[in-house]
Amino acid sequence: MPVIGLDLGGTKLSGAIFSDKGDMLYQRKAPLESRQGHAVGALIQSMLLNLLQVADENAWPVSSVGICVPGIAWQKTGRAWAPNIPGWEDYPVLEDILSVVGERGIKAYLDSDRACYILGEHWRGAAVGCRDAIFLAVGTGIGAGILINGQVLRGAYDIAGAIGWLGLSQPYREKYATCGDFEYHASGAGLARVALELLDADSSHQGLLAGKSADTLTAEDIFEACSAGDRLAMEVVSQAIKYWGMAVANLVSLFNPEKIIFGGGVFGPGLQFLDRINEEAKLWAQPISMKQVKLEGAVLGGEAGLYGAGRLALEQYFDLEDRSIH
Repeated sequence: MPVIGLDLGGTKLSGAIFSDKGDMLYQRKAPLESRQGHAVGALIQSMLLNLLQVADENAWPVSSVGICVPGIAWQKTGRAWAPNIPGWEDYPVLEDILSVVGERGIKAYLDSDRACYILGEHWRGAAVGCRDAIFLAVGTGIGAGILINGQVLRGAYDIAGAIGWLGLSQPYREKYATCGDFEYHASGAGLARVALELLDADSSHQGLLAGKSADTLTAEDIFEACSAGDRLAMEVVSQAIKYWGMAVANLVSLFNPEKIIFGGGVFGPGLQFLDRINEEAKLWAQPISMKQVKLEGAVLGGEAGLYGAGRLALEQYFDLEDRSIH
């Protein structure tokens, strides 16, 4: 039976109709622009109505809806915390969705973006056929979707995989309080932060990053400067590789996965450093487990979360444990 997947990001909303085999039958996207709070909920409802209209016109009997959110998705309440969307500290996502689909008998489910990333790659991407795999999402922030014995690990309170908070350096500094040590240094935003700190400490630097500010410097700038041989950019990337490698080592030692799949906006261009990340991880990881794991880039790219939301809808609809909100 066809399902609808919705992927809410910090800047846009994507929606699609999927067959039960994972074929994308129809897709639609919309920018969030300046929307906040219930205005974002209204955008979700509008897109859902459009998708249902398309499904009706094509005689696709939609069975369920899945949505992934950029933050914490509380399964029992159907509410979400999305720190990059103002007014979404405890937002009733499924209540909005069910106001559109409930009368049709269509069920709705939600999950975090990191959980949906691994669900998507497990369905139609790099983790097909895996029972134990991890999606390491490195973008503005950092998170991990963790698949254990074929099931997504969510934790006691739906926060599992928030690995931006891994402690990978000493001593603790107050600047880690808002995002965590790992994310501070090695996310997309973190690369820019570290570069600006190095620029402040070396005012004589005349490379490609000279003159950049917090408003203009991006991770893409740093990768481009690194490729061009900029000394400061190369130092930023080398530091990040150490953090990515240590994180991989910890994940490998904890979970013994078959694969760690790299995705998000940084990977991307960061995929060129997988061999160096692997070598760094070997220094820290359980050695037998490290020899067994494969590091790969995501196959679905920016649509992993959308596919994951579709897979979520399909899996939960047919799950004996009904986690939908009525």
